[in-house]
This record gives sequence, C-alpha cells and structure tokens, in this order.
Amino acid sequence: MLSCTRCSEPPKEPVSDSYKKKLISYREGRVLYDEYSRTNNAILTKYRNGEPDSRWYWFSVEDMEGYLHYVKETARKQKLKNPGIRIYMGKYPMNHPKGKMAKPEYAGYQTIFIVPTAQNRKSESTTTISRTVTSTDENKNVTEMEVLNMTNLAPPPKVSTVENP
Repeated sequence: MLSCTRCSEPPKEPVSDSYKKKLISYREGRVLYDEYSRTNNAILTKYRNGEPDSRWYWFSVEDMEGYLHYVKETARKQKLKNPGIRIYMGKYPMNHPKGKMAKPEYAGYQTIFIVPTAQNRKSESTTTISRTVTSTDENKNVTEMEVLNMTNLAPPPKVSTVENP
C-alpha cells in the first residue's frame, strides 16, 4: 500500500502587491532615460573623450529571484527586520579582475551593484559602504551578506538612438 505524506504542494509564501503603486508607464520610463542621456550621460561622454558609458544593466529574472530569496532567507536567519535592497552606482577600474565582471571588456565602464539592507535599530549607527557614501535613512546596509553585481551592461554604440526604453 502506498502512502502519500505530501499529496499537495506546500503553500507558497504570499507575494505583496505593494509594488503596483510604484509602477510607471514605458513612456514615463523613456522620459527618465532621455533626461539621463541629455544630462548625466552627456557629461560622462565628454569626460570619456566622446566614448559613451554604459546606460543600462541587465539581470535575469532568475538571478533576481534567487538573490531576493537569498536576502530574505539570510535576513530571516539573522532576525533582521524589513529586508530590502539598495542599488549603488559604481565603475570597474581598468585593472579590475576579469573573473569579477560579466565580461572583461567592461573594464572602465560604470556598473550597478545591489546591497542588502535591513531596518536600522535605534542603538546602531548607520553602516557605510565607503567613507563617502553613507545611509541616513531607516535602513542600513547589511555588510554580512554578499553584494550582487556581474550584471550584463551595455557598452553603448556611438549613437544614442539604439534600442532604448
């Protein structure tokens, strides 16, 4: 006689829909992209002697889901409250280790990296990622967790009319 100890799937963790009030249209995203291109990226391109810098970054949904699961589970084990992520801008040095970039030709380009955060306890001081970057809000960087990088980025062509948002 066969026994079924788990005949149905375990219940899945409920997913919040709080993100819905933070959605913008594709057109609104295009406004942000165009403003960045017109201002910040123009300055970077001038500084790079006409060579444009990266303007978008890509993570697979699978990587993002896995990383968010890692942050949530690690925060739960460490009894951290209100886990989140903070996205930082960075730049690969020209001599950056090739194994620490999605592609070695990304040396010299800007990138983003994602840092886990958790609710700041009143008695704790704010954690810093460097001497020049501090967080003054209610969440602090969790330095005991790994940071996500190795994104695919777009070293752009010389023309800014390529596939944009």
